[in-house]
Amino acid sequence: MSTPFDTPLGARFSALLGTAAMERITLLLNHVVAAETVATERLKAHSGRSLQLAWTGWPQLLPPPPVVAFTITPAGLFEWCGEQVPAQPDLRVSIDASNPLKLAGLWLTGERPQVVIEGDSALASDVNWLIDNLRWDIEDDVARVIGQAPAHELSRAASAISAGFREAVRVLQGFVSRPPR
Repeated sequence: MSTPFDTPLGARFSALLGTAAMERITLLLNHVVAAETVATERLKAHSGRSLQLAWTGWPQLLPPPPVVAFTITPAGLFEWCGEQVPAQPDLRVSIDASNPLKLAGLWLTGERPQVVIEGDSALASDVNWLIDNLRWDIEDDVARVIGQAPAHELSRAASAISAGFREAVRVLQGFVSRPPR
């Protein structure tokens, strides 16, 4: 079965969209890391090393996600490798993506998906620390634009909506995991 992304124009559009998205994701990731001095200090020790995210078990019916790799800069931030993915990354984080909907549900509920980490143990320890300790303070960023009080109210509303989504995902996961009668 052919998809629009199988055409040369579709493949280029998909690659361009992926590139633009990854550049924005890298900016956001670095924004979160740079907000914590401890995080950048931990990463500076790994300057020049590479980190690769791999998706295992991805369903063949879906377009494959790109291989995502970063190099750690001397400033303790991440630089997206783009098409120049290192053949042997210093750290490889494999995420079980055999069920993308379940993976999305885990992400929405704030749970960690099943991951396998291979490579440098010191880098793995620091990346694990980042995952466990860094959070994006969206309210603070919004407050810089619209003020503290409106940002706080917006954050409260977003939290309520988020809690509703988490509950809906939890209920749907219950239906999906229930054995058929």
